[in-house]
Amino acid sequence: MKKLIRVGHGFDAHRLVEGQVLVLGGVEIPHHQGLHGHSDADVLIHAICDALLGASALGDIGTLFPDTDDRNRNRNSREFLVEVYRLLQSHAMEIVNVDVTLVAQEPTLAPFVATMRSKLPSDLELDQSSGNVHANTSDGRGFTCGGGGLGVNAVVIV
Repeated sequence: MKKLIRVGHGFDAHRLVEGQVLVLGGVEIPHHQGLHGHSDADVLIHAICDALLGASALGDIGTLFPDTDDRNRNRNSREFLVEVYRLLQSHAMEIVNVDVTLVAQEPTLAPFVATMRSKLPSDLELDQSSGNVHANTSDGRGFTCGGGGLGVNAVVIV
């Protein structure tokens, strides 16, 4: 049987609001605002989930974990990631690589990138060289301009 290589792309964005904790990649980031969402609004993990589901043609995060289901309210998104990973395993799919780009004008994320990067392998049973997280600013343009929100692009190979 020929082994297929599949590429998936995921994107997620949430606005920043007062009174929420900012969590990215399972890491709490000290900031006066957090992301608005039904779960913990971890856009990094949501984008990875969508990329994995897209590569495997198994749906999307909104279908598997709808915001209309109270079981997902304030839920830790790392739980979503583990469930998506198990779903891929049940379809005999193996994750080869995960690459994530965070886009935020503020807060400055560079000091937290290494910690975010270190959490991915444990959730997805990857070696350290197979998961990457990097952060960019939006150069003062678009949705993330002025600290209005955060966006994430994730690309995976399965």
